[in-house]
Amino acid sequence: MQAKPSGRWQVPLLLGVLALLCLVWWQRYPVQDWFRLRGYTPAVSIKQLADDDGMEPYTRHLFYLNKPQLPTTVEAFRRGCPENQDTVVLGCYHPGENGIYVYDVQDPSLAGLPQVTAAHEALHAVYERLSSSERKQLNSKLDAYYTSGLTDTTVKSEIAIYQKTEPKDVDNEMSCVFGTEVANLPPALEQYYAKYFTNRQKITAYYQQYQVQFTSRRQQIANDDAQLDSMKSRIDSLETSLTAQGKSLDSQKTQLQQLLTSGQAAAYNAAINSYNAQVRSYNAGVDSVRRQIASYNQLVDTRNSVAGQLTTLAQAIDTRVPAAQ
Repeated sequence: MQAKPSGRWQVPLLLGVLALLCLVWWQRYPVQDWFRLRGYTPAVSIKQLADDDGMEPYTRHLFYLNKPQLPTTVEAFRRGCPENQDTVVLGCYHPGENGIYVYDVQDPSLAGLPQVTAAHEALHAVYERLSSSERKQLNSKLDAYYTSGLTDTTVKSEIAIYQKTEPKDVDNEMSCVFGTEVANLPPALEQYYAKYFTNRQKITAYYQQYQVQFTSRRQQIANDDAQLDSMKSRIDSLETSLTAQGKSLDSQKTQLQQLLTSGQAAAYNAAINSYNAQVRSYNAGVDSVRRQIASYNQLVDTRNSVAGQLTTLAQAIDTRVPAAQ
């Protein structure tokens, strides 16, 4: 009789296959990343961004894995970031590590902006690779800070936009915004970001460096507008007073001429000194108004110059694509 094969070998074989599959799954990222980065050398400008941001090796690895691009024109940038073309966007990350694009703003006043954008997009890649448990823990910390710790109105406004436009990715965006734009965070969040950047304060300093270019000018324009309103009010009041004085002087001049015509020299002489004093006061008031109008116009020029600078800055980061006619 022919012997039947034993089934005892099947269990170890099955366990071995399962172990191999688990090993492949566990090592899927290193193997996959090796293939994707094989032969890749980052451009000097890309490496400089990573250096400027103080990216830790793991962060730098994920950054390079996305083959970052640094376009200098809106057209080139929008080919890589076609989403939300009616909105100002300065960078984008394509999920699945399919690319990072950072708009290379050319205005020297906005130096540091590409560095902040690069760090922001790199944090998207970091967030995507977190395990579900790690992501849940991080989201809890982010939400707690947003609810009870965040005071920066600019950052709050930014998060509010994400809540409207990307409601499913708010925590993801908060992880990037808080890490690159908020200088002081709770210890738990600082510990999280310390794993990815050698000195996060350097990134937030970049943010403050270019952000102040906008905020300082907006504040100066607001101050100038308030001062112009006050100056105009004073000028209007003085002009109203001068108009009344002018009418009074015209009336007095007519009366004085009548006194002369009628031969009332004594009455004329008694009134002329007061009239002349009022004329001098009136002329001094006219001179004062002229000087104040000149100061007003000079401040208008200064204010408009600052507004022009603000417009230039806004244009430098305007990556919106006009709608087709």
